[in-house]
Formats: sequence, structure tokens, C-alpha cells
Amino acid sequence: MDAAPGFGLLLSQSEYLSTEDDKMHAALVVTATGATAAGPAAEVAQVIAIDCSGSMSYPQTKIAAARRATKAAVDALRDGALFAVIEGTQGARQVYPARGLVRANAQTRRAAKAAVQGLSASGGTAIGEWLRLARTLLGEYPLAVRHVILLTDGQNNQSAGELDRVLASCRSEFSCDARGIGTDWAPQELLRIAEALHGTADAIRKPADLAADFTAMTGAAMEKVVPELRIVVKTMARTTLDFVRQRHPAEAELHGERVDERTTWFGTGSWGAESREYHLRLTVDSTGRPANTNTRIARVDLEVRAPGASEFSRACDPATVLAHWTDDLDLSSRIDPKIAHFTGQTELREAVLAGSTAHERDDLVTAAAEWGTAVRLATELGNERVLVRLRRLVDIEGDPANGVVRVKAHLAVEDLLSMAVGSTLSSMSPASSAELTETPPRAAAPAGPAVECPNCKRGWPAGSVFCGGCGTRLGA
Repeated sequence: MDAAPGFGLLLSQSEYLSTEDDKMHAALVVTATGATAAGPAAEVAQVIAIDCSGSMSYPQTKIAAARRATKAAVDALRDGALFAVIEGTQGARQVYPARGLVRANAQTRRAAKAAVQGLSASGGTAIGEWLRLARTLLGEYPLAVRHVILLTDGQNNQSAGELDRVLASCRSEFSCDARGIGTDWAPQELLRIAEALHGTADAIRKPADLAADFTAMTGAAMEKVVPELRIVVKTMARTTLDFVRQRHPAEAELHGERVDERTTWFGTGSWGAESREYHLRLTVDSTGRPANTNTRIARVDLEVRAPGASEFSRACDPATVLAHWTDDLDLSSRIDPKIAHFTGQTELREAVLAGSTAHERDDLVTAAAEWGTAVRLATELGNERVLVRLRRLVDIEGDPANGVVRVKAHLAVEDLLSMAVGSTLSSMSPASSAELTETPPRAAAPAGPAVECPNCKRGWPAGSVFCGGCGTRLGA
């Protein structure tokens, strides 16, 4: 890859509000298009953290699968990518290399795989310690796309508060894809990690599937070309920001950082060529507002940190959130199709989890009813990823949209965990019939001549301050 993507921002909303309504919802669709601007490939750094606690030896297939998967991930690294492998127990130990990160080549791959072959299972589980070591290792490369693969088979032995503190310290440092193997890990724990660190969480139903999953996660990390993108929301007078949530490809809360009284930015992690959807909600005070007039209540910007750059720059033209107060009940009752889709996705997740809770207490009647609702909603929403997992739990007679659902006998724990952790998976929303504001993508890199690193001679976009390869300061 030798280019950075351009970004497009589409805002979809129904701007009409009754004079008694104070909540405005808007959908944001952020798209990183294909490569549009010449420039260097982003530096990529990956840490693989493997659970080596004692439970990984019961059965032995788990630790054996972890070794095979880690080797597969090492093979999937692109030449020159930085990497390290961590053994996770009640502490964290670097397996390879002895210190820091090393660049992937034929020699380092062979050495890493030889070291990984020696991984064995003993000790406890302290996921926060694994993430702390990953942060230390990746902290030496602040301009790179930084990624962690984390595998566990058990619940974290640290307190929830301690893990939350670690996650807060890592939030702006790297993204993390978390996986659970076996039957003793906690879905909510993995979802918490993935949500805080802009990654994914999932269950490995069969140890034999782990290597392919590690390969896919590493491949996706190698395709990231922008280290960081953030959404910036600036509210107007008498408008309050409630939240920005990621809605696709998976549901996740975003953590906001206040810039000033009216401005908040939300980190979204690193990007390749992809689209994601977000849900923005604002509280607005209609007092003294003109009726039957479009009023600007907020502005949304995208800011990108391009490869090799330490500062953020505007990625595309901003989008404006409007409010139009009206006494016309027909207008004020309209719901934007994208917002309706988001609401349906929330209902789907609630039905999935309610069915799981009912099944845990052996209430199969309620489980069937809730999972039946989930099947109907997943069908209506076109959410095939959730529907596939539901079909492992229930038999569906007739049309999935309104058929009869029966809970299967002797459900595998792995399938129940897969459903719980997969409850956040979502489908893309439909096109909105409301007026759309769409901005054309433009290159993330600023104009001007490229800057050459005086140390390693790599080229970086105009405006770059540090070399993404060796960290040398560029220019005077």
C-alpha cells in the first residue's frame, strides 16, 4: 500500500421536531474510500497476547491451537511490520523478541515461531497486565497503526475497576481484537475490552478455527492505512451533546474528550478502506426558537492523523445538524430510516440477551419467545451475522420473519457464548429518504512536497513531524 484514503461524511436525519420534543437524532456514515493520494504506507505494529494460564491445558487442544494460531499470525505479517508476542498469566512476559518490537522478515518469523512453540500453560489470568505490557511496547511507535490480538480462555482475576483503569490508559494507544476460547470466559469482559479499544470481540467455537481467525485479524491490521480518525462535534447555543455511538459494524459506546464547553471529540481508532455508522443524539432547548425554520444546532467534523503525522487535520467538509420546530404532527412524527434501523438493532440485542438469560434459568418457553423475536428482527434488519448464530440455538419452522421457533436440545456452551458476544453485531442501515448531506472524499495527506527522514530515508507526507518508521523528528 502506498496511499492514504480519502474520507466522506454523510449525515442523515429527520430535522422536524414538535415544540414539545427536545431530542434530535442523526446518523453519521463515515466512509474511507480507496487510495486517493500518493504517500507512504502507514507503519504497522502488532502485539499478540496469548493466555497461558493453567486452564489453557484443559484440554491440551487449547494451548496447541494457540501456538498454531500465533504462528499463523506471524506468517501473515507483512514484511517490515513491527511485532512481538506476549505470554499472559497472572503477569505478562515477552516471549519474542527479548526486548521491544522487531521487524518481520524471514529470519525473525522463524525465530518467533520457534519461541512460540515453547508456550505452555500454568498460572493465573490478569488481562490488565497483558495490556499494560502491550502499551509499553507499542508506546515506542506513537505514529504507527498499533494493533493487539488478545486470546483468553478464562475470566480476568483482576477487579473490574482495575481493568477499567488499564483500558482508559490504552484507549488512545492501540486497537485490540479480543477472542475467547473454551467455555469459561466472560462475554461482557471481552466486549468491554473491544469497545474501549476500538476492536472486535468474538468466540472461537472450535480450537481448529483459531488459526484462520488470527490470520484474518492480522491481515485486516496490515491493511489499515490511517492510524487515527476522530469525530468532532461542536454544539450551538442551547444544545447539549448526549452521546455518539458506533452502530455498524458492531454496537459500541464511544468515549468523548471535551475540548471546550461546546466541542467534544470521539476517537474511532485506525482505518482501512471501509464504512462505519454512528448515532448522534443531542438535547435541544426550543425556547425562543423560530418555528418553521431550519436552525443549525451542531456541526460534525472528521479529523485524521495521516501516516507519519503527529497532528490531526480536517479529513473532509463538515456536516450540519439541523432542527426545524413545527406544529405539523405528520412531519414531527417521521423517523429517519437509519435511526429506525439503529432502534431495531438495539431491540434485537436486547431480545438475544433476554433469551440467553431465560435459557440460563431453564425457562425454555421465555427463551423461545425472546429468540423468536430476535429471529424476526434479524430477518427484518438483514442481519445475517446474528441470524447464523441464532440458527445454532433454535429450529425455525416456516418463514423466519414470523415462523415458529423451538429451542434446540443440548445446546453447546460455545454456541451460547458465541451468541452472547455476537449480540453487538449489526447490519448496514438502509439509504435514507430524508435529505442527505454528503461530502466528497478527499485525500487525508496535506498538499506539498514529501518529507524525507534524514535517518532511515523513508518518505512521508507534507506536514509530517516525525518519521513513522524510526521516530526521528523531520525538518528543522
